[in-house]
Amino acid sequence: MENWIQRTKNILSYTFFKWILLSLVAVFVFILLISHVRTETYNISLFSVAEETIRSPKTIVDERRTEIEQERAASEVEEVYVYRPEVVDNRTSLTSSIYDFAMDFNLDTPSSEPTEPSSDAGVNEERLASLKSALSEDVSENVTENISDDILIQLLSSSDEALEEAKILTVRQIEQIMEEPIRQDEVSAARTEVQNNLSSLSFSEGLRNASIELARFAIIENNLFDPEQTEARILQARESVEPVQILEGQVIVQEGYLIDRDVYRQLEALGLTTNDASVLPYIGLIIFSLLIIFVIHFLFSSWKISRDKKQTYLVLVSMIFLLSLGLMKVTELVRELDILQIGYLFPAAMAPMLLKSMINTRVALTITMLQAVCASIVFNDTITGSVNVEVSLYFLFSGLAGILFLSNSRRRTHLLRAGLFVSTANILFLMSLMLIENAQFSTVDYALFAVFAVVSGILASILTIGLLPLFEAGFGILSTMKLVELSNPNHPLLKKILTEAPGTYHHSVMVANLAEAACEAIGANGLLARVGCYYHDIGKTKRPHYFIENQISNQNPHDRLSPETSRDIIIAHAVEGAEMLRKYKLPQEFIDIAEQHHGTTLLKFFYYKAKENGFDPKEAEYRYPGPKPQSREAAVISVADSVEAAVRSMKEPNAEKIRQLVQSIVQDRLQDGQFNESDLTLKELEIIKRVFCETLNGIFHSRIEYPEFKKEERKKQA
Repeated sequence: MENWIQRTKNILSYTFFKWILLSLVAVFVFILLISHVRTETYNISLFSVAEETIRSPKTIVDERRTEIEQERAASEVEEVYVYRPEVVDNRTSLTSSIYDFAMDFNLDTPSSEPTEPSSDAGVNEERLASLKSALSEDVSENVTENISDDILIQLLSSSDEALEEAKILTVRQIEQIMEEPIRQDEVSAARTEVQNNLSSLSFSEGLRNASIELARFAIIENNLFDPEQTEARILQARESVEPVQILEGQVIVQEGYLIDRDVYRQLEALGLTTNDASVLPYIGLIIFSLLIIFVIHFLFSSWKISRDKKQTYLVLVSMIFLLSLGLMKVTELVRELDILQIGYLFPAAMAPMLLKSMINTRVALTITMLQAVCASIVFNDTITGSVNVEVSLYFLFSGLAGILFLSNSRRRTHLLRAGLFVSTANILFLMSLMLIENAQFSTVDYALFAVFAVVSGILASILTIGLLPLFEAGFGILSTMKLVELSNPNHPLLKKILTEAPGTYHHSVMVANLAEAACEAIGANGLLARVGCYYHDIGKTKRPHYFIENQISNQNPHDRLSPETSRDIIIAHAVEGAEMLRKYKLPQEFIDIAEQHHGTTLLKFFYYKAKENGFDPKEAEYRYPGPKPQSREAAVISVADSVEAAVRSMKEPNAEKIRQLVQSIVQDRLQDGQFNESDLTLKELEIIKRVFCETLNGIFHSRIEYPEFKKEERKKQA
């Protein structure tokens, strides 16, 4: 795998490689999720029997049922009638005017009131015509069309006293009746009532009948229908009706039941009766897939690491993400067993724990969120086109628990412990979710969910433990746990250093202490620096006695060798060390540290020795082949290696001497350009110098000199 990735890197540029890989991720996401967004259709007909239970794949408004409910609400609205008091005033005024006009045209009538209308010239046609003409012109309503001539003749035949009394009593009765609201359908009853009230008056029969007819004429509806207010209330009633919805997951028809008109209408509204499926879900899934790859793109675009590492990590993240989706798909297929909420069984913490162990927390958190969103579509309870928010929250919480409980874990056994913690967190989250929903679950359901939660956490840790070595070996990933394993003194190379070059081993441990402290102070990988220091001088095991830390006697073999030979032996330990690390298939980071921990520095001792011997050596021939340190860890180790060796050779070291020595070495490396290819800043160099001084002062601190007692005092004490 690592070789394949390296060959691909050499062929493709990073940008081209990235977009090809992300495009493949988008395609796989689309393929894996397409069955969960595609709307199913059914070959059904009206009045047929349903061959299976059909559920609504989405929530929609049932337009027909909503319209029926609105019509029902509108039909229950009562008509609005408004009482008009001005109608009473108008009708009483009209009635009074009729009596008044009759009295005006009745001036020549004798004061005695006849019992019957006169047929002689006393009431002639001329006066009747004049009265009708006056009523037609001067009264607001043309009453002559509705009042018969007989009534007018009777009024003209009556005396003024009788007319005045009749007017008062008639108007009073009209007012009493019309004080109450009278609707159109109540007019007849009101007229009958006024007729009964006037029938008992002590008038002549003719005047009484005329007054009754005038009162009946005056009684009309005064409680009038208001169409505007009625329409407003109907509109309000319609709007107050909540839309009738067909809910997502709602059973439209059970298996074996008849598909009647109402059911068929609902199926049509949901688009389940046609084979012409909508393309909108596919467009939505394409957008969703693009969003996922853009999130991954921005995750890596803001990451300040080398392009080689970016490519490796991008492939790793893509593979783990797609592996997680594939496992989701396999778990979702178990739904055929009709197991409730099978999604809770999925090891949601697996991908976050893998990425946290091999890369970092930031990447693990991002994939946790993307995984949770995808899970909401995969585990949608067989309702295509819907999302399961509960499962999504469960995945998110479980993944976060895995990341948190795996923090600062340096042993593989910690993965199993983290899995147990994740199981506990899963149970607590599921129980809280079930209680919040206040749903009715049986004891068996609670037990089943608890088992799912425990299995999910343990399975996540087991899969992480099993897959972690494969990904580490396949991608050359140097995880924290891998570093801890490589720091074990039982490793063959560390045993070789310890037995064949014990001085070098002790020197490496001291350098490791310095480098780890400095790297952690500047935010670099302190554990990588420590373990890399253990192996950085492995090449010295080829010729251990040619290095001063392994020389027990005072005889130095370099005293008998020419400067050129000594130079070749010393320089070879970096190259030979890298070859030994490659032979034992140690991580590339260790190989880089072995090659780069001396950079291209000058072997000053042998260079000047050659000059003293009368040679004219070229400076380039006495420099290490390099390359210069490429990472912050390698740069820190290169300084720590020189500082530790120089301080160890110092006589009676103190804080000031150590400070000056560290300052001199760092300044020399800086002027020699040894930090030019690393990411170290001047500020970080100041921090490194301070940490080196503090650490070395703790190691080479001054000790109290205990005076030797005299023999006599020792004897006395004895």
